[in-house]
Amino acid sequence: MNCEHNPTTATVTTPITADLVRGALELEQTAHGVLPHRLPARARAQSTDGQLAMAEAQPSGVRLVFRTRATTVELDALPTKRVYAGAPPRPDGVYDLVVDGRLAGQASVAGGNTMTIDMTAGTAETRPGTPGTARWSGLPGAEKDVEIWLPHNESAELLALRTDAPVEPVPGTGRRVWLHHGSSISQGSNAANPTATWPALAAALGGVELVNLGLGGSALLDPFTARALRDTPADLISVKIGINLVNADLMRLRALTSSVHGFLDTVREGHPTTPLLVVSPIHCPIHEDVPGPSAPDPASFATGQLRFRATGDPAEAASGKLTLKVVREELARIVEQRAAQDENLHHLDGPDLYGEADFAELPLPDGLHPDAATHRRIGERFAGLAFSANGPFADRSS
Repeated sequence: MNCEHNPTTATVTTPITADLVRGALELEQTAHGVLPHRLPARARAQSTDGQLAMAEAQPSGVRLVFRTRATTVELDALPTKRVYAGAPPRPDGVYDLVVDGRLAGQASVAGGNTMTIDMTAGTAETRPGTPGTARWSGLPGAEKDVEIWLPHNESAELLALRTDAPVEPVPGTGRRVWLHHGSSISQGSNAANPTATWPALAAALGGVELVNLGLGGSALLDPFTARALRDTPADLISVKIGINLVNADLMRLRALTSSVHGFLDTVREGHPTTPLLVVSPIHCPIHEDVPGPSAPDPASFATGQLRFRATGDPAEAASGKLTLKVVREELARIVEQRAAQDENLHHLDGPDLYGEADFAELPLPDGLHPDAATHRRIGERFAGLAFSANGPFADRSS
């Protein structure tokens, strides 16, 4: 199912427009097609952070959705793939084909642009490449709803959608929209495929439409991200706060407190009564008691398995440097304080999703990010805690 840039029987070309795309906040018109963004242009213009620019253009949770009788579907795309200097090559991103709610096939797009990142030097260089095609054939000829979930870990400029039968937008499902913001774990780092990131799994189990603003390395309480959450229609909102603040060594406890309040205040400007769930960091031994920043462990390059280590001094936590335990305690306190006047504000402790016992069974392969099996566990637990009858995201419409 890997790609070839050769149209065959798929002769109906459908423009890729906003009514076919879900999970993106904006579509940028490019010279050849459209590039989905998970932050709007106004937010992107207020950041000079290359890490954020890379993360928000990787379309985690973004999918094309359409109704068709087509038996063959082709998507031309120009991906941008990451290569880390000194580390083994990364596999190509995966495109998931979902038919009537079930995973029906997978494909990848070879080639594309290549971004080489030197984590030691803090540099990145992009080399242009050529587009390719993700292709699926042998689909049932009956009318069906088709979703193409784009890769969660590489950008995808979308050039053309071809089928062998006409395509039309799918009417609204009436399902609630869940808007989630978090770190690379929420974006899906180390998940096997885009429908297997923990937010995608939780959304499927909860029967909701996902808008995933998980931004690798960039859950940093930025005001422009809060405004994006404020301005995005949603029935349910969650914000997962902590790990990036620690591993970037971005702020001290004094700044954390006011920044969390300000972030939540901004979200509440657009969603005054929407269920809002604050989620603290999952268990991560390297930063439980040791402040950041995180850094690649040079010894790991020789093994071919990148690992991270904490480089801070545990003694500095007493003077306000952040550890995961400090962040969890402060988030719990802030939510308890605010919930006295905000009955729709809730707290979820990250170790309830993945704790010490889980680490003993399913350790974090690189010291920071969960593997595919752990994504599934976190997604199932989040669904059980948040979407259950007694959970903060329970459907009480009936």
